[in-house]
Amino acid sequence: LDPTGRKTGAFGSEFTVPYYAFINAGMEVDMASIKGGEIPIQPPSWSWPLACADDKRFMADAAAMRKLRNSKPIASINADDYDVIFMAGGWGAAYDLAQSDVLANIVTQANARGKILGSVCHGALGLVSAKGIDGELLVKGRRVTGVTDRQINTFGIAVTPKHPEDELRKAGALFECQHGWLDPFMTHTTIDGNLITGQNQNSGYETAHRILEKMATQNNR
Repeated sequence: LDPTGRKTGAFGSEFTVPYYAFINAGMEVDMASIKGGEIPIQPPSWSWPLACADDKRFMADAAAMRKLRNSKPIASINADDYDVIFMAGGWGAAYDLAQSDVLANIVTQANARGKILGSVCHGALGLVSAKGIDGELLVKGRRVTGVTDRQINTFGIAVTPKHPEDELRKAGALFECQHGWLDPFMTHTTIDGNLITGQNQNSGYETAHRILEKMATQNNR
């Protein structure tokens, strides 16, 4: 719950859209969370009018739902076992991703091994405490995106403890985004080496496919 009593969690399409992009490409996908166990879904992201086709596919997919209800604790994850570490957002991510030393260490290790690091929206908070191979903060001097302060204010969720634009800028990131008249729906994807990040809930498709393109490039070397 946030301070106003609203339930938080992962935003549906921010993980279902990338999930099926990866599955359709023939990848094996595990789900993890800070504590493990069932990952709460941010209402009303799985309800009309926000639920997308991949949300509906996921809810009807018994194997996918088992992963959601029995996510691996992040402490059990070995970065060497994965090609990509991808972090979805949702308001719930504001309460635990940036605050997790365990996640920061895993992202640090994955980066040192050249793994692709991806995120959308609040998922970028999982990058802010990780370190680069030079010992500096991972995002320092690097181009990244996440949900903007303006979008957070528009959505009425400024009560959350961590805001991606603010935290990324404080960590020295070169923050990029798109603004417009329909600002909550503006989307953007940024690529900086092995960091591939999407601005918000509308960025999952492009971000996931940019990750797949990066993987194909690496595999063809």
